[in-house]
Formats: sequence, structure tokens, C-alpha cells
Amino acid sequence: MPSKSSARLAALTVAAVCATSTITLASPAHAESVRIHDIQGATRMSPYAGQQVTDVAGIVTGVRTYGSSRGFWIQDPEPDADPATSEGVFVHTGPTPQGVAVGDAVEVSGTVSEYVPGGTSSGNQALTEITRPAFTVVSGGNPVPAATRIDAGSVPAAYTPAGDRAANGSVNSLPLRPDRYALDFYESLEGMNVRVSDTRVVGATDPYTELWVTVKPRENRNHRGGTVYGSYEAQNTGRLQIQSLGRAADFPDANVGDTLAGTTTGPLDFNQFGGYTLVASELGTLESGNLRRESTRARRSGELAVATYNVENLDPSDGTFAAHAEAIVGNLKSPDIVSLEEIQDNNGATDDGTVAADRTVAALIDAIVAAGGPRYDWRGIDPADKADGGEPGGNIRQVFLFDPERVSFTDRAGGDATTATGVTKVRGRAALTVSPGRVAPGAEAFENSRKPLAGEFVFRGRTVVVVANHFASKGGDQALTSQYQPPSRGSETQRHLQAKEVHDFTAKILAVQKNAAVVVLGDINDFEFSTTAKILEGRGTLWSAVKSLPRSERYSYVYQGNSQALDQILISPSIRRGGTFTYDSVHLNAEFHDQISDHDPQILRFRP
Repeated sequence: MPSKSSARLAALTVAAVCATSTITLASPAHAESVRIHDIQGATRMSPYAGQQVTDVAGIVTGVRTYGSSRGFWIQDPEPDADPATSEGVFVHTGPTPQGVAVGDAVEVSGTVSEYVPGGTSSGNQALTEITRPAFTVVSGGNPVPAATRIDAGSVPAAYTPAGDRAANGSVNSLPLRPDRYALDFYESLEGMNVRVSDTRVVGATDPYTELWVTVKPRENRNHRGGTVYGSYEAQNTGRLQIQSLGRAADFPDANVGDTLAGTTTGPLDFNQFGGYTLVASELGTLESGNLRRESTRARRSGELAVATYNVENLDPSDGTFAAHAEAIVGNLKSPDIVSLEEIQDNNGATDDGTVAADRTVAALIDAIVAAGGPRYDWRGIDPADKADGGEPGGNIRQVFLFDPERVSFTDRAGGDATTATGVTKVRGRAALTVSPGRVAPGAEAFENSRKPLAGEFVFRGRTVVVVANHFASKGGDQALTSQYQPPSRGSETQRHLQAKEVHDFTAKILAVQKNAAVVVLGDINDFEFSTTAKILEGRGTLWSAVKSLPRSERYSYVYQGNSQALDQILISPSIRRGGTFTYDSVHLNAEFHDQISDHDPQILRFRP
């Protein structure tokens, strides 16, 4: 550390008060001068939490002047010998920090706090910070401590220990094992200057100027460059979020399969939306992987093509109708039946009691015709106002589009927002009591959630029952980087109930007609290996056809760099045993920064 005699002519002392969600002591104790690695300690929680520290020395490695968490990072240029103790820490100033720059040698006094992004109820890990700081710039223009390399050889294969059960599953009290667990490795570098090199993008740039890369290029890779999430035990430890300390306008528009070539360097942060994040002061150069949007093949003679597509809160005010139409006509080859999820009412998020969606659907049908597709007919049921969840005022629901030149719809009157459709026998075959109709709309499982839409279609004289779904979201689940391991997935409770209702409904159809053709599809909001999917499948009632694809191709959504299957099409035994079906997850949205929906459509073709 340079001496004070080499300080700037006017050494600057700045004090700032900040308001954060922190874990502190009621009456802070006082600690004399300590080093950064002493503050960080060898667990996730600082041994100095809540205490005042004085003259903590370090070199400024990054300054953040935007957002709600403004301040700067400092790092001790003289590390200790313990790999578990980080040498960097964030100094949270509150207002935009003034008079401090990268390369400054500073001495900081303040209160050590454990800030929990998203609040303590989120389950997120805490970020060690120095808050309410006063700092003195001792000298400027110093070399920044060399960045620690993060690569395939340094990140362990195991994600995390199972947790300290005596501490309610929290890993906070466990000694860090950076040589054994990936989360411990990242935690041991919290606040430090780190670097990655020539990393492949596995999560496209989002509107918040963030993207995801992997430092493990072979980890569960698929042929399009993504990293596939195939089980709860394989979290893909090489994933890392990248943000930038530069201007948002300078952040690259990256797709999955692109490369950040060269070196990306900056402090390692932890935030609410992604956990460990490299906040880059130096960004690698984007090199295109030339990813192209997929198109499925055209249906063959005698095949019925059924698709599911989440169009992400579509309403008449959106400018995406033409693009969605091109996706349906050009990429999906105009399926005979399309289940649409997230169709909003006629004025979108305006909360004025409107529930009808005829204008929304008509605009899409017109756009499909303009794109060279068929003039689809449609069926749906308006929900009760504000009863189905989703964006407030939007009243999202599922809707069937169908090509009347190819299939017919069997209308049976009586379906509305609250009337449940049932199963009866007509001329020896299973039939719905109302069509279109809702499955168990009054059940606890669908409280404040989208109700399944069921309908009967006829193709070449054969009846096919289709049930469109949009199960409860994963909102509120703890993140993979949670302090609680394994993280809680509380949202599953409702999806399990929903899966049971839909399974039992389809089981009634098959009890009446063993060889009935039943297709259950939609945004299941859960994985093909999940308990939700297993409940929905039951014992031979249904089977998720995405499992007919190679494991590396089973995805419809990309979240935090994990390519995963949330959208599924399940089929009854007669369709599966026929052996004539083909399944395709058509990748045209989820991997791209300019996506028109965050979901990829799925399509099933079979001969009933």
C-alpha cells in the first residue's frame, strides 16, 4: 500500500449514509484496523457483521454509478494464504460515489453489513459490504490487483453442500470449501477482481443488459451452444452472469452460441437476479455463433399437427402480431391446431373489467392470413375478471386456433368461466359434456391461476380431445444460488395439485374409451423430469413426448443460462403406441436477444 506521503495534494474524505436490507447489530461494536480478508472471513457471513471498522485499506477495482446499489469495490493487493477468504469487498456509498477512481489506494471506515438482495424472505445469500462509509484517497494511479481467473479447471463440479440442517438448511455457517463446491468457490471470490476468457454465451442478452456465459464449454452442451438443465442434481456450475460497468448502449446484443472472445474482467458481485455476477470493467469482443431460428418440417399426408405456443401477454397494443404470425406460418408450418397461452383481453393490462379477447385473437388471425397462412377459426372461454392470475388487468387465458379446412371443432354449449366440463359416453365413445369447456375451474388447484381449456376436434373422422394448460409460475421459488440448499421450490405445491386435476380428468376419458386420442399440452412451468410431470403422466395415463427427443434437445426456455423444458405436449397411450408421432421443439425465441416471446413453441405430428 502506498504511504500517505504520496497522496494526492488534496486527499478526499467522503461520508455517505445508505439504506439497505442488511443484517446488523442493534448497537454496533468497534473494531480497529482490519484487513479485507478478515472482514470476509472463511464463511458466507462476516465475523465483523454489525461492527465498525477503521482504515480498511485497498485498491479501487471498480466504481458503480448507477442503480440502487452505488459504490465501489476495493481489493487488498497483499492477500493472505487462505483460499477461502476473499480479498475484495463492496463499499456501498448510497449516492453516486464522488472523488474516487479505479486505481486509487483508499482507506475506508464504516459498518460491516450483510446485505441480502431481494430481502431476507427471498432466501438469497448475503453480500458482505461496508456501509455508511468514510474514506480517504491515499494515492491514485496504482496497479489494480491481478484478476483471478475463473475457468473450467478452477470451478468444482459439485454445486453446493447439502446444507447445515441444524441451521434450517442454510449454508451460511458452513466453512467455505472452494476446492470442492462451486458456490463456495464463487463466494471465496466475492468482491474480488476476476476474469474469464473466450466464454460461450448460454443466455442471450436481456432488456436489463445482462447475459450468461459458461466457463465450462463441454458442460451439458447442445449443438446450438446452450447448456441444458437436465436434473436437479446437475445445476451447471460453469454458468456465470455478466453485467457491465459501462454504458448500457455499449453492451453487446448476444445470442446463445455466441462467444465473448478475449478477456472479460471486473469485480465479482452477487445480486437478486442471478446470484454471482461478473460486473465487467472490460468486456470481451462479441463473436457471432451464427445461430439461426429453426423451422419444423411440413406435415405429411395423414398427419395431424398440434402445437403449443406461449405468446407472452399478447394484446392489441403489441407490435408483435406480424412476427408471431410468421412464426406460426413460416417456422411451425401452419399447424392444424395451435394452443396459445398468454392471450390477454382486448385492452391488455388496463384494469377496467374487460375480459373479452376477441380483438386480440382476430388481430393474430388476420396477421396469419397476411403471412400466407390459413384463416384459422378459434375457441376460448373468457375468464372471470382478475381470477386467473398473470399481469394485473390482463386476464390471460388459453385459446385454440384451428384450421377449419383440416379439422372441425365439436361445439357443445354450456362452457363458461365457472362451469366445469365433464366426461360422458356418446355412441360408445368418450365425449366432453361442454366443448370448449374448462377443467375443474372451481378447484383449489386453479385459484388465481389459469384454468385448463378442453375441446373436441375431429380429424378424418377421428375425435381428438385437446387440453390446453398454463400451470402456476415458479414465482417465489428460491434461486439455485440460495443460502438454503437444496433451495425451496414452494410454487410446486400448486402445480402438483393442478397436475393431479388434469391427470384425473384425462383418466376419466380413458376409462370411458381406452383408445381415446388425448393431447394435453401447454406451458406446464415445470421440467419433464419434475414431480409435476410425473403426477400429470400418472401410471400410463399420459406421456410427455418431449422425452422422445435426445436429452440435449429437451428445452423450450432459457433461464439464467440453463436451457430447460417448461412447455410440453403429453399424449395418451393410443397415440404413443401407434408409433407414428414425431415431436419438435422449435427454437426460435428463447435463445435470441430479440425474442418476441420467452418461450419456444412445441409441435406434435401424429396419425390418429
